[in-house]
Amino acid sequence: MRESAAERHDRLLGLVRDRGSARVSDLASQLGVSPVTVRRDVEDLAGRGLLDRVHGSVSWPQDSAPATGPAGAGNGLVLGMLAPSATYYFAEVIRGAHEAAARAGARLILRISDYRPQEDHARTEGLLAAGAEGLLVAPGWQHPGDPSAFGDWIGSLPVPTVLLERRPAAGSSLDGLDRVCSDHAHGVLLAVRHLVGLGHGAPLLMARADSPTALAVRSGYADALTVLGLRAPQEVIDSVPAELAPDAFEEAVRALREAVHSGVATAALIHNDVDAIQVVQRLAELGVRVPEDLALIAYDDEVAALADTPLTAVAPPKREVGRHATELLVERLGQGSGAPRRHLTLLPQLRVRDSCGGPLP
Repeated sequence: MRESAAERHDRLLGLVRDRGSARVSDLASQLGVSPVTVRRDVEDLAGRGLLDRVHGSVSWPQDSAPATGPAGAGNGLVLGMLAPSATYYFAEVIRGAHEAAARAGARLILRISDYRPQEDHARTEGLLAAGAEGLLVAPGWQHPGDPSAFGDWIGSLPVPTVLLERRPAAGSSLDGLDRVCSDHAHGVLLAVRHLVGLGHGAPLLMARADSPTALAVRSGYADALTVLGLRAPQEVIDSVPAELAPDAFEEAVRALREAVHSGVATAALIHNDVDAIQVVQRLAELGVRVPEDLALIAYDDEVAALADTPLTAVAPPKREVGRHATELLVERLGQGSGAPRRHLTLLPQLRVRDSCGGPLP
């Protein structure tokens, strides 16, 4: 199976993180790609603050902000962070955590699970062995059964722990942990309400099912329709990455085109916005125009604004999730285990661009 850019970025970050610094030519050899590809990847990652560039070499970014956090928060405090990826959605979460740790005078160390939840425990043990005194944990769960299959160990960690963008089942052993999450159901409601306000009926949902965010978008869609008294125009269209499953992607796009041509729907919500951009491109080739024939909103807002027709998008507060979780963890380390636990939920925003068009007649 062809490696995606996100997977290559994670491998690149892993190599630099382990070494501290590396030459671009050495990274190209290690990754099995051309130096041009690595330079493009490095430029992208450096632009997001995940790497530092210096004349043909790259290095892991160093904390440079002054220690201005609460008394006792600095003095060499080490925080560990487990994330399923260092690119796309979690790049901003990591950046927010990194900035908050620097402001508190703490050092943040990072390990990536590559969405392999069976490896989360071992990677977290590595963070503890590296001296982490508190943990930010975003397990690599992808499927509904993953929390019960690969999550029990989190509740027995020996240091204060904050869950990131993960919402365990109510009453489970992990439900009592501190956590900071985006309210994806609220984000979906914003999108559906906006489209209905423009005069459309219930929009179609085209979504993935391979991450907690994707599953939350699906359940939030059902909730939004109930709140607004609407009925789904048809079943959810299952979305897959075009580069990994081109035939399934084509099938999904054609199902959306058929829904538009038959009058079933005039609007759609697509998770995520990389998929949405590719869907819009393919729809244009099939004779469906956005927004003239189909009003469209993307979910995630990583690259939605860069589409030929800038896409209206739901933007989860990713950077703020990382920042608030880190601040909560630092506070927890200062308070001890007796302080009340907290569940902090942050609301996404709807960023309106061109892909919805104006109100229908």
